Amino acid sequence: MTKRAWWLVVVNLLIPGSAQILAGNRRFGRFGVITTLIFWGTGLVALILYWLWPVALYTVASNSIMLWVLQVGLTGYAIVWVVFTLDSLRLVRLVKVGRTARAFVAALAIVGMIGTAGAASYGAMVAGTTRSTLSAIFDSGEYTAPVDGRYNILLLGGDAGPDREGLRPDSISVASVDAQTGATVLIGVPRNSEQIPFSKGSPLYGPFPNGYDCGDDCLLDYLYTYGQEHPDLYPDAVDHGSLPGIEAMRDSVEAMTGLKLQYFVLIDMKGFSDLIDALGGITLTVPERTPLAAEIPGAKPFGWVEAGVQHLNGPTALWYARSRYASNDFARMARQRDVQEAILHQFTPANVLVKFQDVAAAGRQVVKTDIPAVMLGLFVDLAAKSRKLPVTKLELVPPEFNPAHPDYSKIAAAIDAAIAKGGASPKP
Repeated sequence: MTKRAWWLVVVNLLIPGSAQILAGNRRFGRFGVITTLIFWGTGLVALILYWLWPVALYTVASNSIMLWVLQVGLTGYAIVWVVFTLDSLRLVRLVKVGRTARAFVAALAIVGMIGTAGAASYGAMVAGTTRSTLSAIFDSGEYTAPVDGRYNILLLGGDAGPDREGLRPDSISVASVDAQTGATVLIGVPRNSEQIPFSKGSPLYGPFPNGYDCGDDCLLDYLYTYGQEHPDLYPDAVDHGSLPGIEAMRDSVEAMTGLKLQYFVLIDMKGFSDLIDALGGITLTVPERTPLAAEIPGAKPFGWVEAGVQHLNGPTALWYARSRYASNDFARMARQRDVQEAILHQFTPANVLVKFQDVAAAGRQVVKTDIPAVMLGLFVDLAAKSRKLPVTKLELVPPEFNPAHPDYSKIAAAIDAAIAKGGASPKP
């Protein structure tokens, strides 16, 4: 009876229902075995897709309907494991098992049930959280083909602090991603850029036919506020998951870089540190000792980030990216790009899965984007590829570039060179 007990408990852990086929209700057992085989088969198909066609797996895994099916399936399978484990203990007849082995047999069954059913329950919870997070963040638009073999995404860091009226994008950059290899170029655009030209097809050409050129009163990041104050320029922005201010920024950065920006991602700096903390912090190489101080007259550093390899938590990383004490906008831009690259490397599948609840909660608070859910599979695959490649960074800052008097032919040539350096052909 002791050997029988061990066998029944072990085969139940491997294939729920097999113990019932061996020593109980065979019809009931067949239900458990069939359910298990379906579960295993689904997992095997997912594994094959992961190796042969990962984009398809990521696309299915980011579909709200499939996530609902997965959530229900995992919940049901967790229940199956609990029911069949308890029934297996009944079939074991612990009173007839040797005294020494009795406690160990029961412990193995219970621990196994907690581990297997618990894993399935956690998977169901992750599927449900993913479904609600994707619905809250991502648009319901259609698939968009790459332009010149690339996806160009406008990245805006919005600062809506208590000392400001509304939101203003203090961090402006473009992530240009090769649609095949994932090779990424990060282009830093100074927020104080001037003399931005608009084509006749742009809504901003009407108010600024000669370009956005009136000195310090016409800086790039002010166009966000201008767009928000003139929603009639972009009447369809909200219906397409955007904002008039964001569309004004998109028009402007397209004019500066010559790149077609298919999508935008706006991150609210107030929740930026929460996202970094949810990922477990970031690790980056600090080139020089950097003071942390508020941007107010007379402020003194309240802390320092030492030179060398440092692991930063959310609040420290945010201050490191934003501080301008004894520095300027251009040095801050370089730090912001380093932080962005470090975050990219933290978004590994294993890291996100372990901390998924916190990452999802932070993401819902800080991210606004018009990337449609249908594109997520492709972008997740490209992100996985990009982590294996070095990120090419281009800062459109002095002394090479003059934001007050930009040379757009020089900027276009530099962008082409950066894309070519990143492993892809320059724009035709």
